[in-house]
Amino acid sequence: MSRKPSFANLRSAAPTPAVAPVATPAATAPTQTATPASRQGRKQIAGFFSPEMSFAMHTLARRQGRSLQALMAEAFNDVLRKHGESPIGD
Repeated sequence: MSRKPSFANLRSAAPTPAVAPVATPAATAPTQTATPASRQGRKQIAGFFSPEMSFAMHTLARRQGRSLQALMAEAFNDVLRKHGESPIGD
């Protein structure tokens, strides 16, 4: 599985690998990655949290019958309001 490019890669051209990659059937096969409709026009925001935070958020989401993404959007909007910015929604 290949990694998504990071913002650091946008600063300059992609570095050339020191060692030529070995051709394998998986590496030479064309990959079709269709973006699901639910992700069209959206950007991913990710972070690393403690196992306790992860468990608490997943538990709350399940208890409320909501998605973790919906809880995170609510939290981000609360932070925006706290700092005098307009909440975005979604």
